[in-house]
Amino acid sequence: MHKKNIKKRKNITISSAFKTIIWPRRKLVFIGLLLIVISRLASLILPWKSKALLDEIVPNKDLSGLYSLLFIVGIALLIQAATSFLLTRILSVQAQYLISELRAQVQKKVLSLPISFFDNNKSGALVSRIMSDVEGVRNLIGTGLVQLVGGTITAIVSLVLLIQINPLMTLFVFLPISVFGYIALKAFKYIRPIFRNRGKINAEVKGRLTETLAGVRVIKGFNAESQENKTFEEGVERLFLNVKKSLTATAAMTSSSTFLLGLASVGIMGIGGYFMIQDEMTTGEFLFFTLLLGFMIAPIVQMSNIGSQLTEALAGLDRTEELMNMTPEDELGERTLFLDELKGDLEFHKVSFSYEEGKEVLHDISFKAKAGSVIALVGSSGSGKSTIAGLSASFLNPKSGKITIDGKNLANVKLSSYRKYLGVVLQDEFLFEGSIRENILFSRPNASEIELEKAVEAGYVNEFTDRFEKGLDTLIGERGVKLSGGQRQRIAIARAILANPKMIILDEATSNLDTESEGLIQKSLSQLVKNRTTIVIAHRLSTIKKADQILVIEAGKIAEQGTHDELISQSGRYYELYTYQARI
Repeated sequence: MHKKNIKKRKNITISSAFKTIIWPRRKLVFIGLLLIVISRLASLILPWKSKALLDEIVPNKDLSGLYSLLFIVGIALLIQAATSFLLTRILSVQAQYLISELRAQVQKKVLSLPISFFDNNKSGALVSRIMSDVEGVRNLIGTGLVQLVGGTITAIVSLVLLIQINPLMTLFVFLPISVFGYIALKAFKYIRPIFRNRGKINAEVKGRLTETLAGVRVIKGFNAESQENKTFEEGVERLFLNVKKSLTATAAMTSSSTFLLGLASVGIMGIGGYFMIQDEMTTGEFLFFTLLLGFMIAPIVQMSNIGSQLTEALAGLDRTEELMNMTPEDELGERTLFLDELKGDLEFHKVSFSYEEGKEVLHDISFKAKAGSVIALVGSSGSGKSTIAGLSASFLNPKSGKITIDGKNLANVKLSSYRKYLGVVLQDEFLFEGSIRENILFSRPNASEIELEKAVEAGYVNEFTDRFEKGLDTLIGERGVKLSGGQRQRIAIARAILANPKMIILDEATSNLDTESEGLIQKSLSQLVKNRTTIVIAHRLSTIKKADQILVIEAGKIAEQGTHDELISQSGRYYELYTYQARI
């Protein structure tokens, strides 16, 4: 399903990154460029004055000229230090701000995607994509790109000065540099897909690691540490092989630059030595030339490092753009209707559904749930009960047929306007790390203390929190690991009660409770479902005797339908299930 959800993706180019990331921050980038130009110009003072020192001041024994030269060079160094500090302060901070902004945008986008997307992607991998893929942007808006531009300006100015000093020596240097530039461009083209694939491998490895840490009790319970270690080792091995590929390309660039630029330096020594022997070049001019040569070559050597950073940044942005181009669940179909209020009349019209193409799990399901009624779904595991609940909560969309809410097609309703009236208690209740209070308030953060206390009492949460030293402020650990299953379930029910919904989905809401706790919860649930449309899934059939309508689901179809007494009198599948449980 989510494959259709991805628009055709093209690789991010420097020009598109410029338009979307750099141009909106052009003032800051311009200030950065201005600072780096000032810094580079100030850095040229040292080689320029070195020529004057050797050719004029030392031969003429000019002490006052020496003092003036030292003062000018000192001021130039101070300017370099100040501009370097400001450059890092302004652009690096802005880059980190942009990273945090992008992370927030990507996280917002991910949460807007349909449930099917999360069913097909590991949470750990998504964490990696949100947190890691955008980090490379610091090389676009930060000092990386500005240094590349500033270095290019320095190289051009140095080249002009070098030509003025000695065109022949400059030409000799320019040839190996051109060869290096060609090699670098080819290497960057080779490296980019490697960086893109690295992000994918990294996400997969982190995803598996997240699962491993979350399921540590299962791992230890089955003595499976060694197989998990092996799985992780295989993942980091794939990551290593990917890094090795990019390092090979980077090493080729570095070694070629060392050889070619070293070759140029040897040539300069030979040609420069010849010209000095022939008195066609002074010692100061030779020093000036070699220092300027360093200023021209340094940015070119830096290009291999900065170029790799920019390539990695664009590869990360490719993956980020892939996420950002996905269609949010509210934009799938024509969701234009906004619910100002909800009565709760829910109806399924010949609804069929499949998770995979050609494998239907629901076939022509039709039923009506009047506002305020309780509809119970019973049947064997895998019959399709939870799928019906998922469709009712709009987590899933029908493949055929339609679901209406108050007569409106749910496929056309803005999901946020529907879900604000919805309360959900799932079989696998999810609690966030933090306190019991924070978890109950999650459904309505602005609820008053009185409303919170009512929800706590209605869910019989106070029955166990009164025994805790910190009461509702007790910390429960990740996913509520410090609580029993029944305690977690009661917190989840209190959370739903506090939301004060018009519709409720209860998926095995009493599955983790002992008999005593179940009795308490049944009392609170009877208050919770009053005047609210309720879809309840229950294996314990004793809990749904009072349901307005019971649907017996078998193999994705409604096998039987009616009240408890009607279904018992039919002596069919429900009768079998009920009498079997009664004997147990």
